[in-house]
Amino acid sequence: MSELAEKIQQDLVEAIDNDDLVLPTLPEVALQIRRAAEDPEVSVTALSKVIGRDTALSARLIKVVNSPMLRATQEVTDLNAAITRLGVNYSSNLAIGLVMEQIFHARSEVVEQKMRDVWRKSLQIAGISYALCRSHTQLKPDQAALGGLVHQIGVLPILTYAEDHYELLSDPVSLNHVIEHIHPLLGDKLLQVWEFPERLAKLPGQYLDLKRQPQQVDYVDLVQMATVHGYQGTDHPLAQIDITALPSFKRLGLDPNNPLLCNDLEESQSMFY
Repeated sequence: MSELAEKIQQDLVEAIDNDDLVLPTLPEVALQIRRAAEDPEVSVTALSKVIGRDTALSARLIKVVNSPMLRATQEVTDLNAAITRLGVNYSSNLAIGLVMEQIFHARSEVVEQKMRDVWRKSLQIAGISYALCRSHTQLKPDQAALGGLVHQIGVLPILTYAEDHYELLSDPVSLNHVIEHIHPLLGDKLLQVWEFPERLAKLPGQYLDLKRQPQQVDYVDLVQMATVHGYQGTDHPLAQIDITALPSFKRLGLDPNNPLLCNDLEESQSMFY
C-alpha cells in the first residue's frame, strides 16, 4: 500500500474510533417506512401513503413487482396493488433498500461516477442474492436483496472524504486501496448507526471473509456468493476464486456440476434496473 493510502487509512480509522467521521444519514423516507412497518397493525393503505410520497421510489417498487423474477400474473400498475402482492414487510425492506440510491450523490464528477458504479454493482448483487435466496434457502429474499444493496455502503463516506482531500482523489490507486481496506469497517459502523437488524448489520464486514463458518446458512453467504459470481469473467481478484470450493457454496447446497445456474439467475440481473 502506498504511503498516502496508509496515512489516509490511519486518519480514517482514527476518525471512526473517535466518532469524528461524518456519516451519511438514512433518508427521511426510509425512516418513515421503517417506522410504519414496525407497527404490526399497519395496513397496505397506510404504508402505500408513506411510500407514495416519493414518486420515484413508488415507480421503482412497481417495476420490481413487474420484473420477470416475480412474474406477476397480470401487470401491476399502482402502488397499493404492488404492496398487496409483496406484503407489508417485503415491500418495506425493498423500499428501504431502493431509497439508498438517494445518498449516492456527489459534488464532483469523478466521485459521482464512482458512486454510480458502486450503486450499479449493488443492484446486480442484490438481484443475484435475491434469486439465490429464493431458490436455495428458507431465508427471506427481500432481506437478501437489502443485504446486496447495502453490502458496499461503507464506500460512501470514503468517497465523501476524498472529495475534500484532493491528494486522495487525484491518486486512484491509493483511493482504491483505502476503499478496499476500510469499506467493510465503515459499512458495519453505518448499518449499526442506522439501526439495521443484526442479521444484516455485520454483513459489510463479513461478506469478503471467504473462510467463515457460521452454524447455518445466512444472508452473508448469499451476498458473498453473489459477489464472487458477479465478478466472474472480469480481471477482479475474486474472479480467480474457485466458486465451488467455497464453504458458502456448500452451505447453500449448490450443484458443483451446474454452479449457480438456478433458473432465475439471468432474470435476476435486471430485477432492480
